[in-house]
This record gives sequence, C-alpha cells and structure tokens, in this order.
Amino acid sequence: MQLKLLKVINPFALALLIGSLAACSLMDGAESDNSGDVHLQLGVRYLSMNKLELAKENLLLALKEDSGNAQAHNALAFLYEKLNQFDQAKDHYETALGRASDDLGVQNNFGRFLCEHGELEAGMDLLSEASSNPINDRQWMALTNAGRCQLSMGQKQLAENYFRQALQLNNSYAPALSEMQKIAYEKGDFWAAKGFLQRYLSVAEHTAETLWFAAHAERALGNKELANEYKKLLLEKFPLSNEAKKIGGIKDF
Repeated sequence: MQLKLLKVINPFALALLIGSLAACSLMDGAESDNSGDVHLQLGVRYLSMNKLELAKENLLLALKEDSGNAQAHNALAFLYEKLNQFDQAKDHYETALGRASDDLGVQNNFGRFLCEHGELEAGMDLLSEASSNPINDRQWMALTNAGRCQLSMGQKQLAENYFRQALQLNNSYAPALSEMQKIAYEKGDFWAAKGFLQRYLSVAEHTAETLWFAAHAERALGNKELANEYKKLLLEKFPLSNEAKKIGGIKDF
C-alpha cells in the first residue's frame, strides 16, 4: 500500500530540499559497488518523484547497510516531514547532524525544519552557519530559509536583507523572488511587487500566493482588468487554497 501524503509542502521547498539531497548523494551519478549508496540514490530519486513507499523502503535499506549514513537520515527526515510525522523527522535530522555536523545540506534542511516548528533560535543558528560558510556553493538557499525564519521572528527588515543577499548570489532564485514580491506589496511598493513577480515568472510558475499578491498589487495600481484576470486564474488553478477562499469573498475587484 502506498503511503498517503499528508503534509502539503511549499513546492519550492520540495525542489530545494530534493536538490540539496541529490547534490549530497555519494554517487554523483556514477556507478557504485556499495549497496547502501545505491539504495540512498534510489531513495532520493523516488522521493523526488513522490513515490514515498519506494523512497522509504530504499532509505531504510541504506540505513540497514550503514546506520550512520547522514544523507540517508537527512532524506528520511524529509520524507517523514511530508507524512506529518514530525517527531520521527526531527529524530532523523538530529542523527544526521550528529553524524555530519559540518554538512551544509543537513544544516540547511534541519535549520529550516526547526524554524518551521517554532524553534527559531536553534534554526537560525544552523542557517547562519550554512549561509555564511564560504565553501557553500548554494548559499542562497540557506539565506532564503534564514529570511523566512526572520519573518517568523517578526524581523521583517532582517528578513528582507537575507532575501536580497540571496538574490545577489542568484538573481533568478524563485523562492527569494516570491518573498520579495510579498515584502514589496506589504510596503506599498506595488511597482516593485510587479517587477519581482515578472522576474519570478521567468523561472517558475504561479502559486496561489503569487496570484493573490499579483491581483492585489494590480488592483492597487488601478489595473482592474489585470487584477480580475489574476483573481480568475487563482480561482481556477487553486480553488481549494486559502487565498482563493479569501479572494472569492471580495466583490469589488
């Protein structure tokens, strides 16, 4: 029986975490004689395809071969997140960090997890370490997660600084662009919000959230026709989202 997906994870987070896990894989696309490595690679691949039963089976086999495999614990932790089994996810993240305390992918993933579950200071410690390490060739990922953690702490200006740093390193990083769209809108800079959305759409597809802010930004700019187009698209593509429910109740668009 296939495991039921319970947690709806931000699509950017999924792509980010799977990319991080794949990059950390021991195989790097090459042949391996180690069956634990083979199962790890298969587990990560199935996880990226959302085949959770097969992913779990292979990741557990990888741990059976090597109980201290930090990347298998890292990947299994994310799988348990998707299943809303947060205690088990945390246990595996802690094990991964204990086995590879300087692993940048583990720091980023566990730091993001802690921030999302209210352990903000501990999460920021890990994200700060990952984002400031000069050998991290994906600093923009940790910087964006750190920005989101700062938002949870109520530090909007610090959050914006992190997002801007992320975009300085990767100016087409969709998660940071979507965050800047929201920040610009909330600051009343509707033209900037529009600009960040255009940059975002050059590399990613709309989410319910980007459509919500797009509709309201265009409405504020007096572009009622475009605002209504965004509203219609939101209702069509994401009818069950909270954004669709909220915008559906606004009659003066």
